Amino acid sequence: MDKTLDSISITGLRIDAHHGVFEHERRDGQEFVIDATVWLDFAGAAADDELAQTIHYGELAVEIAEAVRRDPVDLIETLAERIAATVLAHPAAHEVRVTVHKPQAPIPERFDDVSVSITRGRA
Repeated sequence: MDKTLDSISITGLRIDAHHGVFEHERRDGQEFVIDATVWLDFAGAAADDELAQTIHYGELAVEIAEAVRRDPVDLIETLAERIAATVLAHPAAHEVRVTVHKPQAPIPERFDDVSVSITRGRA
């Protein structure tokens, strides 16, 4: 990542969805928690005070939530890739880091959270 870029972060976005390997996860669903940071250049948007030159974080949160809710998958790794692609569809986005938390994962031991994180950029 270019260290001169600016960033927008959405942290703790909570979405109920039906992802998982087990039948009960697909049937009953559970909460997923998403963190996303997108790197972009704010200079034009700040100079012109123009929303169209940046990414509307409210709309981005809705797009991420919709990406999480659709088409159940087995792996949260797959879900993370889907979210990254959703964010990178914005022309202003240079790079994104996505963390998908699955705090109710079917793990037989006591735990606080399980998550996967990916960083993706434009090809």
